[in-house]
Amino acid sequence: MSFVHLHLHTQYSLLDGANKIAKLIPQVKALGMPAVAMTDHGNMFGAIEFYKTCVANAVQPIIGCEVYLAPRGRTERAQQQRSDDYEAGGNFHMILLAMNMQGYKNLCKMVSLSYQEGFYFKPRIDKDLLRELNGGLIATSGCLSGEINRAFAADNYARGREIATEYLRIFGDRYYLEIQDNHIPVQNTCNQMLKELGKDLGIPLLATNDCHYLTKEDARAHEVLLCIQTGKTLNDPARWRFDTDQLYVKGLDDLREAFADVPEAIANTLAVAKRCDLELKSHDYEFPAYRTDPGESLEQRLDRAARAGLEERLAAGCGTSQNPITGEAAQPYWDRLEFELASINKLQFAGYFLIVSDFITWAKGQGIPVGPGRGSAAGSLVAYALRITDLDPLPYKLIFERFLNPGRKSMPDIDVDFCYERREEVIRYVREKYGEDRVAGIITFGTLKGKAAIKDVGRVLEFSYGETDKMAKLYPAPAQGKDHPLEKALWVNGKISAADRATAKQLLVDVKKLQRLTAENTYDPVVLANGAVELLNEVSQTKITGEEERYSHTDLTDFKANVDGAHKAFVLLEPALQNSDPELATEIERRFAAMYAALKPYEVSPNIYENYERVSESERQKLSQAVDALALPLARLGGEIVNQ
Repeated sequence: MSFVHLHLHTQYSLLDGANKIAKLIPQVKALGMPAVAMTDHGNMFGAIEFYKTCVANAVQPIIGCEVYLAPRGRTERAQQQRSDDYEAGGNFHMILLAMNMQGYKNLCKMVSLSYQEGFYFKPRIDKDLLRELNGGLIATSGCLSGEINRAFAADNYARGREIATEYLRIFGDRYYLEIQDNHIPVQNTCNQMLKELGKDLGIPLLATNDCHYLTKEDARAHEVLLCIQTGKTLNDPARWRFDTDQLYVKGLDDLREAFADVPEAIANTLAVAKRCDLELKSHDYEFPAYRTDPGESLEQRLDRAARAGLEERLAAGCGTSQNPITGEAAQPYWDRLEFELASINKLQFAGYFLIVSDFITWAKGQGIPVGPGRGSAAGSLVAYALRITDLDPLPYKLIFERFLNPGRKSMPDIDVDFCYERREEVIRYVREKYGEDRVAGIITFGTLKGKAAIKDVGRVLEFSYGETDKMAKLYPAPAQGKDHPLEKALWVNGKISAADRATAKQLLVDVKKLQRLTAENTYDPVVLANGAVELLNEVSQTKITGEEERYSHTDLTDFKANVDGAHKAFVLLEPALQNSDPELATEIERRFAAMYAALKPYEVSPNIYENYERVSESERQKLSQAVDALALPLARLGGEIVNQ
């Protein structure tokens, strides 16, 4: 008999997950487990990466999510925060696992609606959605933040039984009671009541371990991660902690010993895995429907529009010619157009070109500035004829195949620059024409890179600014976007003195484990740079000195949060800036240090900043000067990134 982990967090549980998928799946296979589930907090960001990695390692992937369940409904906006409930945000936790494609689609829809309709501190669903979209899903009672366990922790068995009965009505035999061996005292109490409840209502037990990190030795690094994410230090008595080192990917022997009295809880994990049979197939690209005239295909419409557009371009004179292009001079254009149209139609991308041309034409008609085109799309004559771009590719010998290769089907990517002040108008037009459910923004995920990890871990361990800065500066810039191995980066060529090695070793242990963890979702370097400037500008416009206007407790705390946000944005940009302007990077870091020093007199406790009553006028002046000193180089930072 084996075991399947059905409650597990990857790096995409952005607040507290420390399981890197690339290392997790081989470890699961090495433990002899036939399957594993991914149940990240409130999202499915890692679903495809997880699925592909599992398939590549011959491990069955089970796609799931640990959803946030709003106590009163997803549209309720009254905060239910509890002091012992940092992560849940006043909501209940619940595990949902996709059994098949129906369940996967229902889970995707629920998670999407949790952001679109239920987001309030956390993306939340409710029982109405569970009743509507439970098809193809297996549900479990969850961890100590689950609704039943909350009742049991309050010693209310009757309430827990009532809740379980309600879930039975929703899920039937697809509902399980989770028991865990995490060495937390209240969990032992809940386990006993869950076992009794299982016998009482005939609900099967399911052994899980709520895995947040890979091995027991990773527990400390996970504590450091929690501190990084919440702005605390390891020595802060008020920091958020799990109070256990047992939330790792345990092997079968450990689990058998833990659940020796209920072996069926182990066997049921395999039974659940067998009930899950989800296959995600790669298929052709799907585009929103572009409406053509009756009886006209997309290819025919593109052919007509491209030919008419090229005729207009040639008649007006294109490329380096200011005069109309006709006869033999025009023949290379028509030959190139025929080749490109044949390639586009073969790859079935006619609809894509028509849609992009549509919203660019609309934007120009509304007087919205549109860029002339950049990137490989500038090599397309069809894009030029449709006025997607304004650069004639022939005189400059720009190659179409660099944009679209007829021998290798890949999605075209046309970069379009709209005036940032009116960009939302274009997006609104596209949504209204093609449907709200056909338009989405794209995010990227920032990871803890070498330098950022060193600085973050140094802060959590309360090393001095000088100590961590010294180590961070020894770390080389990434090569082709990839960090250097940590040990090699810091120890090579004897760059660290013997006196500094003890300090470095303390950092290395935690930094190495946290490197490349997904730290946050973000958008764009320019946005980060400008965001850093805006955060400081918001504060610099507020009066800092003087008796007429004083900071309240919350004002100063929010101000510190803005400084932290600006610094975090800067840390993400620093590697690129070190290459282009190392002096500016050093100066900004120095001024951030001055800012934090100026804030120190206002600190009452970690992340709590009090008003002016106990602060001298000279110290107030220092804070005001620190804001002014930092705002200028941050503004330059925005320009540096744009220029790159």
